[in-house]
Amino acid sequence: MTSYQPVNYKIHLVPDLTQFTFAGTAEIRLEATKPVEEIVLNVLEIDIKDCRVLHNTDAAECAIRVDSDKEELRITLPEPVSGRIGLKIDYQGMINDKMAGFYRSKYSYQDRTGYMAVTQFEESDARRAFPCMDHPACKATFDISMDIDPHLVAISNGAVKEKTRLDNGKVRVAFDRTPKMSTYLVFFGVGEFEFTADEKDARVRVATLPGMQQFARFGADLGRKSLEFSESYYGIAYPLPKMDLIAIPDFAFGAMENWGAVTFRENLLLHYPDVTSKSGEERIFEVIAHEIAHQWFGNLVTPSDWKYLWLNESFATFFGFGVVDHYCPQWDTWQRFLYSMTDPALTRDALHETFAIEIPGGEHVVINSSTAPIIYNKGGSILRQIRGYIGEANFQKGLQHYLKTYEYECAASRDLWQSFETVTRQPVSELMQSWIEQPGYPKITVRRQNNRLILNQQRFTYLPNESTQSWLIPLSVNLYLKTGETRQVSVLMDASRTVIEFGDDVAAYKLNDRQTGFYRIQYEDAGNLAELGRKVAAQAMPPEDRWGLQNDFYALVRSGDAPLADYLKFLAFYRREDAYLPLVSIADNLQGAYLVTDADMRSTISAAAVPWFEAVLDEIGYEPATEEKHTTSLLRDKFIWAAVLFGSDAAADFAGARFKALMAGDDVHPDIMKSVLQAGAYTGDRQAYAWLVERMDQSQIEHERMNILMALGCFKDAGLTQKAQQCVLDAVPARNQFIPVVAMCANPHAIPLMWDWYVSHLAQIEQFHPMLYERVLGAIIPAAGIEKADEVKDFFDDYMKQKEKARDVIRLSLERLEINLRMRNKA
Repeated sequence: MTSYQPVNYKIHLVPDLTQFTFAGTAEIRLEATKPVEEIVLNVLEIDIKDCRVLHNTDAAECAIRVDSDKEELRITLPEPVSGRIGLKIDYQGMINDKMAGFYRSKYSYQDRTGYMAVTQFEESDARRAFPCMDHPACKATFDISMDIDPHLVAISNGAVKEKTRLDNGKVRVAFDRTPKMSTYLVFFGVGEFEFTADEKDARVRVATLPGMQQFARFGADLGRKSLEFSESYYGIAYPLPKMDLIAIPDFAFGAMENWGAVTFRENLLLHYPDVTSKSGEERIFEVIAHEIAHQWFGNLVTPSDWKYLWLNESFATFFGFGVVDHYCPQWDTWQRFLYSMTDPALTRDALHETFAIEIPGGEHVVINSSTAPIIYNKGGSILRQIRGYIGEANFQKGLQHYLKTYEYECAASRDLWQSFETVTRQPVSELMQSWIEQPGYPKITVRRQNNRLILNQQRFTYLPNESTQSWLIPLSVNLYLKTGETRQVSVLMDASRTVIEFGDDVAAYKLNDRQTGFYRIQYEDAGNLAELGRKVAAQAMPPEDRWGLQNDFYALVRSGDAPLADYLKFLAFYRREDAYLPLVSIADNLQGAYLVTDADMRSTISAAAVPWFEAVLDEIGYEPATEEKHTTSLLRDKFIWAAVLFGSDAAADFAGARFKALMAGDDVHPDIMKSVLQAGAYTGDRQAYAWLVERMDQSQIEHERMNILMALGCFKDAGLTQKAQQCVLDAVPARNQFIPVVAMCANPHAIPLMWDWYVSHLAQIEQFHPMLYERVLGAIIPAAGIEKADEVKDFFDDYMKQKEKARDVIRLSLERLEINLRMRNKA
């Protein structure tokens, strides 16, 4: 670190929403521990007009030099200075359209087009809006003010302190000083915002565009509940007088935790009656809870370096689901966590192209499709594992100790471990280091030898590896006794080989109780696996374990350790399955296998899937029912589309009829709207395409637009897919262009068209937001490359030499392609 640190920023901005420019003045107070001759700040795409060093009432000009490559402003002081240093910098910038820094977002209201200007600074884009020390460890307080047109509303982290009418007709809005915080958490925005305050806690407000207040009450209520839970669980009051939740039309990420001014995609905050599905409602709650957890994990206590970003995102991910489960236990939220967080993390981390949760280096970490499944999903899953190991009470006490010890400061991973050790008196550090500081995870191979289990661990990857890594594994084993009882054994596996002794009354054994551990299991005893299958059929184990058994089995198929035919045979034990978690996982696995195998195996998969999926739909009904279980609603929408894709006439007839009724003006229940739109596109014609595009253009509801965009990727007809591909480039907003493309790469009829489209439109596709472009690459390479493997590999070998920022996602996508090719050859 440098010998100087920022103490306070006074940022004054004058945005122009006509010319999309802004003028800024930054007064920065720093403290230097020894004399310094040069101050280095971060800047990017802003034009420095003047820089002065302040001393009492004097201001002296400073020599400056901008290093664009390093994104640095180097300020030479007139003479060496120590102690307090004041700088005043005048500058100008553009309100860009990149969804980063200080950017503009377009909207329509009452037949006119309007713009708002908002900020998105994580990880390192505050430098696009003001000169600063743009690193999380460089915490300071901020005094923000803005000159705006009188009909507009300004929002920042603090509450409005003062409004002053200026002679030029504008209004100067000054905000309260923020707590000590990092630059990436600063927010300022200006637009035609309208506020909806929560009815029970006035601190919580939802800021929307004009005419959208009617959709804000749901989010305000969930914001209050999330804030209430957090203050209670963490034992520290929220320090700001307000919590603004701000809906933004153009937003690359899902949401951003700016302290006191949290920003969201509209569909992740606003609730539209008769449009937002139950799945959408759950997602809104989870995202709001995630961002409010950040007010403690990240905002109050900040990582001392980007390598510790997991201290923010893993906890926010974990508590995003924890808060939902607290208020809605009937939603089976932790099962949803396994499906949407743990399973993708296990899949992502089984690649050779992976990295530790605590990212090596870490100086300039970027959250993208390569890093997010590790930092968010795996990190949250490891927290679930550690909570299971030390217990809920110790977990809460440890977190309270950590937050109280480091509030308003920065922390590293070891600080968290030490807090856990302080309250538990257990050797948590060694355990956590095992999971946080090394990449990958283990596969435990288990076999029975008389009255003992022989367990061996090795790193699990889909492609062969020669790793000698090992982990400290909190291991839980359910022993199913011949009497019908169950006994649980818990051990800490601290070596590559472990032996567990038991009596001769054990009939079967199942490792990883309720899938709390982040590892795979391979059962070498065919008789034990068959006995577990019979317990699955009898539903004599919880849904989490039924999910884990088949999901680990499918992972072994992908790694070449088990034949696909054996997995399909094992699924016979699930014919009477009725729980959401195992069923949606099986549907995903069958669809994944279908996409990568040859025509003969596809026929085998379809023959198995169609009657089974139809039986599930017959059991739960094709139409949503009042007061049905939450997960039943989610399951139906998933299974209707999956059944259509596998060739179910019954599902296609139902969804096709509902789609035709929708085009005629009838209503469709929001809980099946997505699958009806997908099936309508799949079986549809040019009229269906035209209707979808018109509906997308006319809709003012982001939830509906996203459903339509997904449907645009589901056409069976090649000509309609090509029209949809062109629509992506010509008519879809930048924030959403990836959605139909990803859907096309999961559509067996569209996949053959994707590679030529990508290559022939590369210049346009490369203009996508960097994070969204990576999602496109991550979808196209493993799918489209199956039939054109050599061409795709050769293309990206050369491409990676030119595009450094895309290398990580390209490498992991090429590895996924190799996995798919091996699976096709072995199936």
